[in-house]
Amino acid sequence: MRILGIDPGLAIVGYGIIDCERGISKAVDYGVINTPKGEKLPARLHMIYDGVAALIDKYQPDCMAIEELFFTKNVTTGIAVAEARGVILLCATHKLGKIYEYTPNQIKEALTGYGKATKQQIQFMVTRLLKLPAPPKPDDAADAVAVALTHAQTGRLGGMFAL
Repeated sequence: MRILGIDPGLAIVGYGIIDCERGISKAVDYGVINTPKGEKLPARLHMIYDGVAALIDKYQPDCMAIEELFFTKNVTTGIAVAEARGVILLCATHKLGKIYEYTPNQIKEALTGYGKATKQQIQFMVTRLLKLPAPPKPDDAADAVAVALTHAQTGRLGGMFAL
């Protein structure tokens, strides 16, 4: 099974693609989709849609796993990220249909066994589980790989919707 993991954002969308066969996961690719700060919101959202669509077309994943939003401080930033997440969900719904959502605590629990794990602990587990020489960079890419690994570890326990 090929899984596309997404760490949603407006300025930076992290992505990670892994293959899972018989309980073994391997990294296929990871990176980020960047949008320029000076661009207007609709243009940035379009760039995100196009970037996710290109990833789906290129790698042909079986499903997408995406992190649910969690923000407490800046509601304005949270709204823009939520809009970006909506565009990502729309694109994946059109192109894949199989989308799984995981909370930050579910991701931490799946990879470390501890729902309050640190970012460094998550990166350590991502590196170890995929036998990488170093954690994926930037952090957004590592987070996206962690989302994909969460789906590989937990299967269909996360929230799923398909059209």
